[in-house]
Amino acid sequence: MAKPKLNYVSCPDAGAGHRMAYWEWGDPQASHIVLCVHGLSRQGRDFDVLAQALVARSNSPLRVVCPDVVGRGMSDWLADPQGYQLPQYAADMLALLAQLQPAALDWVGTSMGGLIGMGICGQPSLPLPVPVRRLVLNDVGPVVQWEALARIGSYLGRSVQFESVEQAANALWLVSASFGPHTAAQWLELSRHMVKPLADGSPGVALHYDPAIAVPFRAITQESATQGEALMWQLYDAITAKTLLLRGADSDLLSRATAQAMAERGPHAQLVEFAGVGHAPTLIAQDQIDAVATFLLG
Repeated sequence: MAKPKLNYVSCPDAGAGHRMAYWEWGDPQASHIVLCVHGLSRQGRDFDVLAQALVARSNSPLRVVCPDVVGRGMSDWLADPQGYQLPQYAADMLALLAQLQPAALDWVGTSMGGLIGMGICGQPSLPLPVPVRRLVLNDVGPVVQWEALARIGSYLGRSVQFESVEQAANALWLVSASFGPHTAAQWLELSRHMVKPLADGSPGVALHYDPAIAVPFRAITQESATQGEALMWQLYDAITAKTLLLRGADSDLLSRATAQAMAERGPHAQLVEFAGVGHAPTLIAQDQIDAVATFLLG
């Protein structure tokens, strides 16, 4: 299997700053960039299959960039856990895009990555090199169902260790079955990048992310989540990018009612649903790849 190139960008924060890692596929000189941003507890290698498919299908030079959001993957961890929130994540993406300087820009955001995308695309005054041309929101919208947040909060931030990648893959499947059908090989490959060697050098692996990403997440209440919906709708309604909304038909995070409303207001997102999938499609199945590739590449 081909491998992406690992790069870094320096990002400011409330302390001394941090480095955010990002993975690059395709032509490193291409001026057309597809930025793929992962979910809350995930990392940029989630997009390996999609990135390679986009590069292979594109009729012109294309670069697919997949960051590890701060606190995840190969990126630094923050000294202050309160920084693990959307404003810092959006600021980091602006720093990344300032370094990349694309001439054409598309965005694929899964769950949290989609919320970051809404924040970026819904504020035209932000200093982007170019506006986002096409936006893919993967199983997320302005309204996030409270039950899904409670489910995610039940496992997020646990400091657990595993004897092997295979053991980690089995454990991850217990909290990720909603991702839909995967072969054993597909799931093992997805899980391989979700762990890293233990810091003390002893045998085994641990989850890739800083457990402290759970600190601000667990401070969210049902009331505060509801209050934030109005702002998210305001951002969504201000989006001018052509928008594709993907939804797992069994999603507990993005309701069908919210998805239908997103198709009828703001950028009037094109809605595509995937049967037998919950939150969130991993963009590995062929029909999911086809939907994204057709939308982005025509």
